[in-house]
Amino acid sequence: MPRDKKGYTFIEITVVVLLIGLMMALTLPRFRYAMLTDNLKTATRRLVGTIKAIRNEAVREQQGFVLYFDLESNRFWPESSAMTEEERLISHERASSLPGGVRVLDIWLKGKGKKIAGEAAIRFNKKGYVQQSVIHLASEDGRQFTLVLSPFLGRVRILEKYVEFEDV
Repeated sequence: MPRDKKGYTFIEITVVVLLIGLMMALTLPRFRYAMLTDNLKTATRRLVGTIKAIRNEAVREQQGFVLYFDLESNRFWPESSAMTEEERLISHERASSLPGGVRVLDIWLKGKGKKIAGEAAIRFNKKGYVQQSVIHLASEDGRQFTLVLSPFLGRVRILEKYVEFEDV
């Protein structure tokens, strides 16, 4: 065989394919776990989605809303100012729960301070403005997230650590 031909041998190609396969086999399960089963990130995305939906509903319906949190049972539910008492009870019974291993550590509300037990309420007015608030979430593996609700911007800032409200 002439020496001037350039290319790879079958053995070289086989070794490269095996190494790529080995790397994929080792990293894919971890990637899938991080993307699909991270309960803290799932809870954060769900809570941010709920906050945005309530804000949009308040503007669309031109009425005030309140997002309630039961800090002992890790449940949350919305109520509008137009709801009857019966509708409020139904909303409370259908409250959403946080995924297993995730809990609300505390909720800070401007003018009311930090709430670590009982019920907390974040208010949205009919123009979509939200009460300045900070929600702290934690998972059982020790990770903590901080959700910062800006009153006028209509967005939720997510920080992947516990940040006191004075530092936000």
